[in-house]
Parts: sequence; structure tokens; C-alpha cells
Amino acid sequence: MTTVILVIHLLLALAMIVVVLLQRSEGGALGMGGGGGGMGGFMTGRSAANMLTRTTAILAGAFMVTSLVLSLMASGQRSSGNLLDQAQEAPAATAPASEPAKPAEPAAPIAK
Repeated sequence: MTTVILVIHLLLALAMIVVVLLQRSEGGALGMGGGGGGMGGFMTGRSAANMLTRTTAILAGAFMVTSLVLSLMASGQRSSGNLLDQAQEAPAATAPASEPAKPAEPAAPIAK
């Protein structure tokens, strides 16, 4: 389920990038074409702006929803509490040694 939502999230991100790049900038320096014919006669200037603005808003809303869903799913997979609480509750990994360690005995000399 997480994979499906993650793929949808990535597709929404790519679609939002495309829609934002299609919009005509106010300054005219970064637009996809100067003047009103930047869309190649696809739509009139005003209706194209309204459609792209609405599309951007819808994609942004869907992107935020998938972000929240992915965040909630990720927090549900983690155990409760923070890392400090988990470290204090964890049992000791090593048991105390009952006898001190003996020094290693020297190895036998190698015969030639």
C-alpha cells in the first residue's frame, strides 16, 4: 500500500512541475514564450491561466494529502516512544564477566 501511494506521490510531483513550467510568468523573462501565443493557440490567455491555476491548486492539494498519508503510515510503523526511552529500556547486551580474562599464551615456534 505504501508503494502505491509513493508512486502516486511522485507522479503528482512530476505533474505539478510540468504544470508550473507551462504557466506564463508575470515578468515575461522565464515564460515558455513571449506574448499571448505561448501555448501555440491551444487556449486563450485568460482561460489557459485559469485552467493552469486550478490544475496547480488541485495537484498541490493532492500532493499535500499524499504527503500526510505517507507520514502517518511511516509513524505507524515505528514503535512508540523516542530513541532515549528505547535505549534506557533495552537490556544490556553483554553480561558482566565473572572471571577476569586470561592473557593469551604464546604460540609455539614455527619449525623450519
